[in-house]
Amino acid sequence: MKSDKLRANEINKSQVYIGFALVIAMAIFAAFQYSKDYRLALHLIIGLTIGYVMQRSRFGFAGAIRKLYLTGDSSLTKALMFLFSITLLATAAIHYGAFVNGADVYYRAVESGAAVIPGSDYVEPANLATIIGGILFGIGMMLGGGCASGTLTDAGEGEGRGLIVLFFFSTGALWGAHDMPWWTQSIFFKIHKRLYLPDVFGYVGTIVLSLLGYLLIYIIAKKYEDKRRRENTLNLEEYAEWEKELPQPKEYKFFSKETYHKFFVKRWSYYTGAVFIMIMFVTILVTTGTSWGVTAVFAHWAAWFYQALGIVDVSDWGWFSGRMDAIRGGFLNHPGSMRNMGIMIGALIAPLLAGHFSFKKGFNLRDILFYAIGGLLMGYGARIALGCNVGALYSGLSNMSLSGWVFMPSLTLGGILGVKLTKKLNIKI
Repeated sequence: MKSDKLRANEINKSQVYIGFALVIAMAIFAAFQYSKDYRLALHLIIGLTIGYVMQRSRFGFAGAIRKLYLTGDSSLTKALMFLFSITLLATAAIHYGAFVNGADVYYRAVESGAAVIPGSDYVEPANLATIIGGILFGIGMMLGGGCASGTLTDAGEGEGRGLIVLFFFSTGALWGAHDMPWWTQSIFFKIHKRLYLPDVFGYVGTIVLSLLGYLLIYIIAKKYEDKRRRENTLNLEEYAEWEKELPQPKEYKFFSKETYHKFFVKRWSYYTGAVFIMIMFVTILVTTGTSWGVTAVFAHWAAWFYQALGIVDVSDWGWFSGRMDAIRGGFLNHPGSMRNMGIMIGALIAPLLAGHFSFKKGFNLRDILFYAIGGLLMGYGARIALGCNVGALYSGLSNMSLSGWVFMPSLTLGGILGVKLTKKLNIKI
């Protein structure tokens, strides 16, 4: 009889075949999309890569708050600061290169007619809505069990919860889009400060100050972990048996189960995930001139769905005034839609190739209610904050916008409140 350890390391070969078939299918689909518009194929491939990387490394933005607060394990929080740091160094170089060649920040370039610094369209105003939206989003991502990119990853890798959250996330984003004219005319938007940090501190100063900020968060997270260790309440994450490195045989062979395990099964570290995510972030920046965002596409998805049912008509909504070509073009002809879809499929491919895919549905109707509320809060919060953990936080910080630094503590506060709620209400995440 095989030991439990050996059984845990067995892979489902049927899933592996399905995984490779899906890779081939995506290659064919990407070629078809390329024949229509290269951007559709580009964003599909970027999305597939992000989804694969996030699932393989278990990298997530929501977990950086939840894991630290609940278990004391600071590993993901520290890796997130590493991601922010290396991405900042890359994007600052791109911004500075554009600046010395006469480009300017998006909101000034529009008026002056100058070239636009790539990604500077994510330099958003910091206002009260940024704070409110960040808190709502933080609460929602704990009730829903994931952030924006995390929800796509969860949905792809077989978390039934993720599919529920994604539906209501998109609905909340559409609801927020509907209400945006009111928000933009309210005091929550009118009292604001739009600041591109290099305008005040210069590029070198912004890099130094930002890195010091990330270092401070890193130190605080590490000290909190040490405190939990002293109190004997630290619960460090343990990889599943099948995710661990296999023992090396005495005689190594390249074509072996050990090689396959290393390339397709073994869990990646958070830092490996961070490096690949940074590469994809920079790829988006240099190939499109804009930055990575997720939730605006969710509003498009909901608009396509609810218009098909005849429930809404977004043609006269202010938020959609410059987006109707995309709405008329449909799901398969929108680059951002391809990227988000790619994230889900990439997150599906990863466990299939590892031979350990499973569909998880261990929740009840009460849990579903809270998942729905979490999704609605995330969708609505992301719209009024002008972004989510990716657009408002990651892209905001990396493109050196003050708004990213305002959104971060708001998101964190909301996340802590959300964790407290999930514990008090005993919500299955």
